[in-house]
Amino acid sequence: MEFPPRPTLFDFHGVSMTRYFTDNWENVQKLEARSDDIVLASYPKAGNTWVSYILDLLYCTQSSPEQQDTVPLYEKVPFLELYCPGFLNGVDGVNQMTSFPRIIKTHLPVPLLPQSIWEQSSKIIYVARNAKDSVVSYFHFDRMNKAQPEPGDWSSFLHRFMEGKMVFGSWYEHVTCWWEKKQTRSNILYLFYEDLIEDFDRELNRLCSFLELSPSAEKKKHITEKVLFKNTKHNKMVNMSTNEAFDFNISQFIREGNVGDWKNHFTVQQDEE
Repeated sequence: MEFPPRPTLFDFHGVSMTRYFTDNWENVQKLEARSDDIVLASYPKAGNTWVSYILDLLYCTQSSPEQQDTVPLYEKVPFLELYCPGFLNGVDGVNQMTSFPRIIKTHLPVPLLPQSIWEQSSKIIYVARNAKDSVVSYFHFDRMNKAQPEPGDWSSFLHRFMEGKMVFGSWYEHVTCWWEKKQTRSNILYLFYEDLIEDFDRELNRLCSFLELSPSAEKKKHITEKVLFKNTKHNKMVNMSTNEAFDFNISQFIREGNVGDWKNHFTVQQDEE
């Protein structure tokens, strides 16, 4: 399939977006959330896919273990606001789900989240990642993803990131608004990518406690092994290698996965800025 030209950014309710995340907006906002939904939110390239996979292993393997090797993760965890050729329509994906809880991915900032999620007090897991690694990951992602705006060179991309002129807006506003929201909402768990790397067992226990799950030691060990970076990177059900919008000759969707890769990209002056 010939992929359409790359989209352009425009201002949408004060947030930079492309039409691939706004063309189905009315239906996104009409989402009928459930109290047992699990909403996985993050700024782009913060570890959303990784935590999606952890949640999938915690829940989906109980009812349908055969799906682990046959159904791509993006079908099991629909991307709510996505409305783009070659991708699963996010709202349709959510509405078609027959297993519960429904695990729903989003990159929406707090003000744009559908109201029913707040009304139903659905469980929300937010994943935050440090700005420097986020922007490096975002740069390589935009280089290989034809459904994203043209990234330009590294220096101009970094400046746009600092100005908040990215799809889903300002990194700073995104992580800050979600941090402030969780101070008053007990249905939000705020995770840090760096903590997951530093002590996965501890963060998995936090996650299970929040979700009121008590997996066996054997199951936790199984999950820990499955979600190791090297295993996830080569898992075709997780690594997006079947997606026509992604050019893996330019970069991998799951690329480095470590903390501090920004040091390989930033100049001293960029770091100081």
